[in-house]
Amino acid sequence: MLNIPNKTLLATAILLALLLAGAVVQKLLPAPDQTVAATLPLDKSCDLQRAVCSSILPGGGRVSFSIEPRPIPVLRPVKLSVTVQGANVKKVEVDFTGVDMKMGYNHPQLQAMGGGRFDGEATLPICSTGSMAWRATVLVETDGRWVAAPFEFVTSRN
Repeated sequence: MLNIPNKTLLATAILLALLLAGAVVQKLLPAPDQTVAATLPLDKSCDLQRAVCSSILPGGGRVSFSIEPRPIPVLRPVKLSVTVQGANVKKVEVDFTGVDMKMGYNHPQLQAMGGGRFDGEATLPICSTGSMAWRATVLVETDGRWVAAPFEFVTSRN
């Protein structure tokens, strides 16, 4: 049987281990979704497999998004590039979701490169059906609010 000081020490150690485990789990879980103030309309005429796509921001700015190389591969790193003109932007993130099926959490934050340009990298998983329709939502934090600009494209096994 443990005496009182050993029980206290054991209880303290268990409590600290639980707190540490909770902190680790919180860091590994996806961040909660940003509160999006405005979602821009999806321009289905632009194909990220072929070109840079753009949307007009509220207030007149423009957000342009590209993924390279083209064709966009799966299971290999791709370069993400966002350019914002006419708006003061603090952060840019891209949220990749499957249009027709869940494909897991894929939400890279891009790094500011200066001059309104933000770059980053992502890897798209492969779909067992062979081709996959994706929605890449560019999230732009400007003037203390988030604006979402959705873009769609299709990948296939290479």
